[in-house]
Amino acid sequence: MGHHEGGASVPAVAAHRRSWSWRLTATALTAALAASLLPTPQPAAADDTVRVNVQAAPGQLNAAARAVTASGGRVAAQLPALETLVVDVAAGQVDGLTALSSVIAATEDGVVPPAAVPAEAIAEGVVDSPLDHDEAYTDPARGVSLDHVTRVIGARELWARGVTGAGVGVALIDSGVVPVDGLTAGNVRNGPDLSFESQLEELAYLDTYGHGTAMAGIIAAQDPGPRNAAGGFDAAHTSGRHLGVAPDAGLLSLKLASFEGATDVSQVLAAIDWVVQHRDDEGLNVRVINLSFGTDGAQDYRLDPLAYAVEVAWRHGIVVVVSAGNDGDDYGRLANPAISPFVIAVGAADTRGTLRTDDDEVTAFSNRGDGVRNPDLLAPGRSVLSLRSPGSFIDVRNPQPDVAERYLKGSGTSQAAAVVSGAVALLLQERPELTPDEVKYLLTAHATPLAAPATEAGAGLLDLRAAVSAPLPADGVAQTHEFGTGTGSLQAARGSVTLGEGDEALVGEHTILGPFDSTAWARESLATRSWRDGAWLGQEWSDDCWCAESWTGRTWRTRSWRDDSWATRSWRTGDWDTRSWREAGWDTRSWRDAGWYTRSWRAEDWTN
Repeated sequence: MGHHEGGASVPAVAAHRRSWSWRLTATALTAALAASLLPTPQPAAADDTVRVNVQAAPGQLNAAARAVTASGGRVAAQLPALETLVVDVAAGQVDGLTALSSVIAATEDGVVPPAAVPAEAIAEGVVDSPLDHDEAYTDPARGVSLDHVTRVIGARELWARGVTGAGVGVALIDSGVVPVDGLTAGNVRNGPDLSFESQLEELAYLDTYGHGTAMAGIIAAQDPGPRNAAGGFDAAHTSGRHLGVAPDAGLLSLKLASFEGATDVSQVLAAIDWVVQHRDDEGLNVRVINLSFGTDGAQDYRLDPLAYAVEVAWRHGIVVVVSAGNDGDDYGRLANPAISPFVIAVGAADTRGTLRTDDDEVTAFSNRGDGVRNPDLLAPGRSVLSLRSPGSFIDVRNPQPDVAERYLKGSGTSQAAAVVSGAVALLLQERPELTPDEVKYLLTAHATPLAAPATEAGAGLLDLRAAVSAPLPADGVAQTHEFGTGTGSLQAARGSVTLGEGDEALVGEHTILGPFDSTAWARESLATRSWRDGAWLGQEWSDDCWCAESWTGRTWRTRSWRDDSWATRSWRTGDWDTRSWREAGWDTRSWRDAGWYTRSWRAEDWTN
């Protein structure tokens, strides 16, 4: 759940340096896909209705939507990742939108063109900031660097003595990852691509939305460079380098979201189940799952399938870190699956660009709890700089930032959750014997309290310095929450989110491949049997063989959905023999028209 505040596009076709040549194929494809899906503004007479992008003031997206509606406009889509509304208004009213107190700017809708990168600024595919390092990365207006974030939370003291997350696997269930500089050190691997783009060889595994790459950059990015005698990093070895919170952690990427962030809760369940069953595969050692998203489903956690899935992972020894949500106090509760009391629910703090904590604040967009289930703790989540996925949806839709071309500036509990996931990897490298309950205890018991109620700040701001060496209670640590059953409604877990509209909507107790029986799934999930021979709950997705070694290794699948005749499978009856994907929407009905543009996570996009 992250608001991405900036990200300039790298040209899709260029010959800057040979080091970029093999990567630009995917960039060109995603840029072309962006152009095919985003509307082109047309000239309009004064009385015509025009489509306008309305950039809301920070934390004012919902207020801006209400103001636009009150002034006679219609909100066609909300893009919380960009703090932007897509609205239809009379052409003569466009200028008046900027007079609204909740609105920063209003421009007629269109694709933001890729920005040219000066050839003289490119060095081996990395465009560095022309600004002084410390000045550029501690000014929230330009972005807060991970150099600053890792100092605030105390990660760098661990790095200096060689604790960098080595040997600990973090599963990133998100929109995929692209191999930009900083994510090519060999510590990133692909799990299965369970997104709709898995059918396109050119896009499989790649982050066409732009969210997963930014999260990966926060968790485990690693620019090449020297290390100290302990095998870690200290001040002499980090200047000008982008290093994630746990730069040596193994990152396992499972792609769920496609170009506009669309996915279904059923895909999330399948991904979590896959990680639990494969957590101990050779070279993985998955100890952490990062989920930087959620729905507005309000089902009791003891019944909700999504909350149950993360509980099952927790009970199998995996620390699950979940973003609390980006709705502020609109709902008065956490997002789902942060509603599960077992997992670590993370809210977002604004560090105000200082290393002090007495001036830190809870961000306005961070979800508040209900007094029973509150955020567990906070981590930096305002204006955090991480790595861009050039040509991705977020990248193309964003205005150019006044920061280094390499980075995307983003705010959200997505970023905060990724910070905590990296921190957990460091803690588990130092103390591998810890259970998930013990990890949660150490992080919450030794957080730095803020001047805010527990419903907003939980235990306070993450402090690794205190947590890493703190003793555990002599009588042990165990959460005593009531276990869930997972036998509730899949539709209720979705909340207001549906894929498609009308007869083609994915609703009710159906996954993207067939019927869903929550009772049968819950039993198989807990027993780690839901995946068998490449099929999840008997529905074919891919081979049960994880073969990827690295970015250049073999792919995970040897049987794709295509080989299993995706085009003959229906959303509901398993018999879509009169409508192929192309006929049902990829060409003749765009996903925008079918609701993908306005409906995915939280009925707006992946990050909200």
